[in-house]
Parts: sequence; C-alpha cells; structure tokens
Amino acid sequence: MSDEQLMTTEQTATDLVSTLTPAEQAQAHEVAAQLDTDQSDSVLTYGADAQKNLSNFSQGVLDQVKNQDLGQIGDALTELMSNLQSTKPDELMPVKQGLFAKMFGKVQKSIYEMTAKYQKVGAQIDQVAARLDNHKDTLLADNKMLDGLYKENLDFFQQLGVYIGGAELKLQEINKTDLPAARAQAEASGSQLDAQKVQDLAQFADRLEKRTNDLKLTRQVAMQQAPQIRLIQSTNQALAEKIQSSVSTAIPLWKNQVTIALTLLKQRNAVAAQRAVSETTNDLLKANSEMLKQSTIETAQENERGVVDIVTLQKTQADLINTIEETMRIQADGRQKRADAQVQMQAMENELKAKLLSMANGVSTEPKNVN
Repeated sequence: MSDEQLMTTEQTATDLVSTLTPAEQAQAHEVAAQLDTDQSDSVLTYGADAQKNLSNFSQGVLDQVKNQDLGQIGDALTELMSNLQSTKPDELMPVKQGLFAKMFGKVQKSIYEMTAKYQKVGAQIDQVAARLDNHKDTLLADNKMLDGLYKENLDFFQQLGVYIGGAELKLQEINKTDLPAARAQAEASGSQLDAQKVQDLAQFADRLEKRTNDLKLTRQVAMQQAPQIRLIQSTNQALAEKIQSSVSTAIPLWKNQVTIALTLLKQRNAVAAQRAVSETTNDLLKANSEMLKQSTIETAQENERGVVDIVTLQKTQADLINTIEETMRIQADGRQKRADAQVQMQAMENELKAKLLSMANGVSTEPKNVN
C-alpha cells in the first residue's frame, strides 16, 4: 500500500470513527480486536452476521412490497367514483314535455323511483366505503410495521458503521504499527520467516480493505433502503388520506347534495300539485260562476213573463172563436138536415096513407107529388 493510500485510509478511519458515538466507538475497538492477523478466516467472517441480517431484512421489505395489493384500493376508488358519477343532477331537474310526449304519457320519473334509485346507489357507495376503510386500516398498520423496519434498518446501518470503523482502525493499526515493525524486524534479521510475516500482514491488510469495501457497499444498501421505506410509507399515507378524504368528505357531500336535490324535487312536486289544485279550483269557480249567471238570467226572464203569454191568449181566443163559429155552422146544418128529414118523412107518411086508401077502395091511383 502506498503512502498516499495509507494517508487516505487513515483519514477515512479517523473521519468515520469520529462520526460514531462514544458507545459505538467502544464497540468499534471491540470488533477490531476480533481481527486476528494470524487467523486467515477472521477477515472472511468479519461483519458477516450483520450482512446476513441485512439481507434477510431486505427480503422482508421486498415481501412486504409484494404483499401490498394496491390494485384493490385503486379498483375500490374507481368503483366509488363510478357510483358517484352514475347519478346525474340533471335527472332531478324538471322536464318540459311537448304535446307528443303528453299524448303518449311519457312523464318524468316519479319521485319514488328517483328516491329508490338513489337509495340503491347510496347502499353500494356505503359498501365501497366500508371496503376502503378496511384498506385504510391495512395501510396504516403497514406504515406502523414499516416504522419498525425503518428503525431496524437504522440499527443495521449503525451496526455496519461500527464494523467498518473497527476495520478501518485495524487497518490503521496494521499500516502504522504492525507492518513497519515487521519490515524493520525482517530487514534486521534477514530471515525468510520474518519476510513472510511482512507479506502475510500486507495480504491481510489487502483482504481487510476489500472486506471493508464490501461492508461499505452493504452499508450503502442500508442507507438507500431508508428513503425507499419512507417512500413506501409516503405512498401508503397518501392512499390512506385519499381514502379518508373520499369516505369523510366526498361521500357525505354527495349524500348531502342528493338529499337537497330530492328535497327540492319534492318541493317542486308539491308546488306543482298545489298549482294543479289552484287551477282546478279556479276552473270550478269560473264554471260555477258561468252557470250561476246563466241560471240567474233565465230565472229572471221567467219571472218577468206572465203566467200566459199574450200570444198564447190570442191563439186560444182565435181558436175559441173558430170553434164557436164551427159549432154554430154544424148546428145550423143539423137543423137544416132535421127540417129536410121532417119534410121527407111527412111525404113518405102521406104517400103511405094514399097507398093504403087506394088499396082499401080498390082503385089504383097515381100518387101526387108533395114537393
């Protein structure tokens, strides 16, 4: 390792250790003591437990993300919006109907039908709201769990910092103390074993540096997971707030508007009914007034008339005179006919007497004409 690299390593170790708390610095010295230059596998196992725990933790976070079925929440929100939009305020507005529509009885839906429809939609909305409430509770519970994961991830981050600090301290110790001492010993003794000791220390320092770099990469992963966890929590919180807004604001507002609209519809129907009653009453009053007028006029006219009209008297008098004259004529004719009959009967009587006398005398005589 060059002097420049050694200075960089020393500076990094000093900077990293200085950021640790006193308790963490003490832990860094403890884990640094676990690094035995005479044990080749001490570098391999150094910080392995922390890396394994972080790997398991990362898998747990991944499983948590996979288990979040945000599609159901989106479907529920979509269904809620669809139900809210299925009811149109225009349906509650009065409809002007032409003559053709009135002829075929096409009238606006009754208030009972509209109320039933809105009650059905309201029940569907309540069901969706209940499902959304469950989703909201699940999201909030997930966020609490993610708070625990965030803390756990922070613990891993700090634990890895301790291991990295310990490794840097060990590297600083090897580079500043052990290697110079070993080199001096090898140069003084000229022994092959002492020279091998220098090589072993250099190889140990190289492996430890690589191991430290691996731990730093793992620590970086832990650092990145913190905002990822917060991002998941932020998404969950946004969805929970959206659900809360929909359930606590949009739905009550919709119900309030529907209630007002139905109330206004009832009022319009009541006004229309009252108008119909008023118009019918006015029509009846007009008709009765016309009938009263006509009856009064006819009654007054009849009251002003006499019991018998002069025309009727004139007619009856003319008929009476004609009757009397006709009666007198008939009587005169009857008297004339009776007189003529008397003459005829006298002649017949005389003729019969003469005939009887003639027969009595045995003499045939011609009867005399009496006329």
